[in-house]
Amino acid sequence: MIDLSKCSAASPLAHMVDTDPGTLWIKDAEVAIDAPPDSDTNPRPEATWSRDARRTGICGVVGPRAIALPGGGYRMYYSQMLPRPGFSAGANDYDNASTRILSAYSADGMAWVPEPGVRLSPQEGGAGEFRVVSSEVVPVGDGRQLRMYFECCAGSQAVTNSIRSAVSSDGLKWTMDPGARVESEGHNYSAPRIVFLDDGRCRMYLLDRGRGIISLVSRDGLEFHPEPGLRIAQDGAYDTLCAFAPEIVRVAGAGYVMYYAGYCRASRADILRAVSSDGLNWTKDPEPVIAPGPGGWDAAKSSEMCLIGLPGQANEAPRYHMFYEACDGTAVNSRGVWRIAAATSANQ
Repeated sequence: MIDLSKCSAASPLAHMVDTDPGTLWIKDAEVAIDAPPDSDTNPRPEATWSRDARRTGICGVVGPRAIALPGGGYRMYYSQMLPRPGFSAGANDYDNASTRILSAYSADGMAWVPEPGVRLSPQEGGAGEFRVVSSEVVPVGDGRQLRMYFECCAGSQAVTNSIRSAVSSDGLKWTMDPGARVESEGHNYSAPRIVFLDDGRCRMYLLDRGRGIISLVSRDGLEFHPEPGLRIAQDGAYDTLCAFAPEIVRVAGAGYVMYYAGYCRASRADILRAVSSDGLNWTKDPEPVIAPGPGGWDAAKSSEMCLIGLPGQANEAPRYHMFYEACDGTAVNSRGVWRIAAATSANQ
């Protein structure tokens, strides 16, 4: 969670919240960002379509990351999945799909309008015709620039990939930083997330595929050094296959709260929760905070997520909105249409 309306600088205040967002969430009746229909496999970034248009999972949207803007309103970055030339199955054959990073704007955190232009294409991000996904956008230094961290994958999820970055002064036009932030032969990394520390460093959490969620630290946001151990091991009832995409908030006067995606098998994903006093040692909640279904656009999977704080009323407990990637499971092997769904906190 990055709230630039509270603090536009690279500071722990950017992801500080007054209260724990909690474990109770009510799913919204409509999706926040819909997938392109089968009939539009080369869509304009700002395009919108009828909710009733035919969708079978050829196109999709995943990886939401929303930030509260300094002057009010919100911007969401997300990855749009499309067919790669020669591979008509598109997102239903994810290893052979292409993705690009787009954005949408909202004045109130509820209704979203896709913005014109591509924030980052796979070619610009170093992935050729394959995928740039899971963007994390955070302030740099005093906040005059933003930095986007993202997964760059020029092949299947089984190949070595990297976490790379780009900078922007307006959040719309991005310039690549040279080199990779994280890359290691034989490793596949994904879903980078940044937390600013009290000593001026930043910590990156990310999935090391096959192991779980690890962390690295950096003084300049460019050169990262691994920390020993696992932050989240893949050893629970709901994350035995994969634990990834942590969204972390720091609760004022308390510790850290993490929401993350867990796969217990390839056909099911839940949104899970853990807490920590130091950001390194985490205790998992026993049950999901958001589970798939029943039915609807998240019938099979509720996965990678982000949080924003919603404007509140006097004497009202703070409310939060969670955006998450949702799969309806209507295609073979419980794949199908990926959309960005939402839920609102219900803790009082």
